[in-house]
Amino acid sequence: MNTWRTKPGKSHRPFYGWLIVFVSAIGLFLGPPLMIFSFSVFFKSLVLDFHASRAAISFAFSLFNTIGALLIPCTGMIIDRFGAKRVILGFTLLYGLILCSSLWVGSSLWQLYLLFTILGVAMASGPAPVPYGVVISHWFNRHRGLALGLSMMGIGIGSVVVPILAQRLITSFGWRAAFAIFGGAVLLLPLPILAALLQNDPAQRGLLPDGDESNHASNLPTPDKQGMTWHEIWHSPTFWILISIFSLAGACVHGAVLHMSAIFTDRGVTAERAAIATSLVGIAVMLGRLASGYLLDRLFAPRVALLFYGATAVGMAILCAGTSGPFALVASFLVGLGMGCEVESMAYMISRYFGLTAFGTAYGHAFGAFMLAGAAGVFLMGAGYDHFHSYTVPLAGLCGAMVLALVLLANLGPYRYGVVAKSNQPSKPVEVPSGA
Repeated sequence: MNTWRTKPGKSHRPFYGWLIVFVSAIGLFLGPPLMIFSFSVFFKSLVLDFHASRAAISFAFSLFNTIGALLIPCTGMIIDRFGAKRVILGFTLLYGLILCSSLWVGSSLWQLYLLFTILGVAMASGPAPVPYGVVISHWFNRHRGLALGLSMMGIGIGSVVVPILAQRLITSFGWRAAFAIFGGAVLLLPLPILAALLQNDPAQRGLLPDGDESNHASNLPTPDKQGMTWHEIWHSPTFWILISIFSLAGACVHGAVLHMSAIFTDRGVTAERAAIATSLVGIAVMLGRLASGYLLDRLFAPRVALLFYGATAVGMAILCAGTSGPFALVASFLVGLGMGCEVESMAYMISRYFGLTAFGTAYGHAFGAFMLAGAAGVFLMGAGYDHFHSYTVPLAGLCGAMVLALVLLANLGPYRYGVVAKSNQPSKPVEVPSGA
């Protein structure tokens, strides 16, 4: 009854973890939105400047994506050992400096390839979902899904704003100066904020996840600090089922989204209407992030993924049927919903099935597989079109793969590390899961 007297103002103090969510969104704002969602904005300028084919310039992005995907598992291991903040700060600094060095890139393709290779190394370990997903998962337990969704909104908002800024900078100053300006922005804005405010976990501020008060009635460790070792995770069938689900979903969603404009224009739709379809995908991604994050805290995560991935499968089926009217626009929105659910549900399910002991390593491997599968999906869509002279067959293949992912989701068992009740309830001591 007199807790407020012994701890004045504590119950009214905002939980620092929500500031961590905001800081994470800031850190992600100039990461994937610049290097992934804005690549098409830089594309033609690079083709003209290097007098190269589109395939040669596309290879630069392939290097960026592949190097990042292969590095992320190592990043996860380093995070588990040294903490996420050091990794984020070091690689965000490198990311900003490499962007600034674009001013000195010459006219040889190998210099462009080197630039994108180092950028792939820097971004995968700095302003990317895996390091921030680790931070958020340590700060939140009951509200982990919502916190992950809100932090990833930095990517969603950036994917709308950054390409517009990039186009204006390229038009005014050229692509090299545009990259350099963004690099300066990284060094001057998110980097100092991250250095001052980011914390690896609530224990560094004497707090518990979700802002719970310490329960002195029980000396049991909180289950969210437990987890399986990487050796145990690697040999767990559940881990490989999850890897299969994320890989199938990544290939399907990225394959459809990155070819969305071409799918529409091939059917006689105007470029303006195709752009509307692409915009609907972006809107669906942001709504998907918020909705899935909210639902993950209230429903069994595989069921949430079933809902969003099921919508994606329906969208692909509509596109496969050759529809080009209003239903096709609905289909693009449904596909975007699945893309908005991917990153949060991946982090959430890994944390619930395997705990946080080796979370960075497990999440890094899963995200790396997801990235490689996404690149493969984009390639297979293009190769399928070249072979069949239509997107119908490759879309049917993606739809079938998405159905397989739904079947795997439906067969996942219960969490090993579920949501923990509030720790300020001494009448209900925390139970440590068996076998943990």
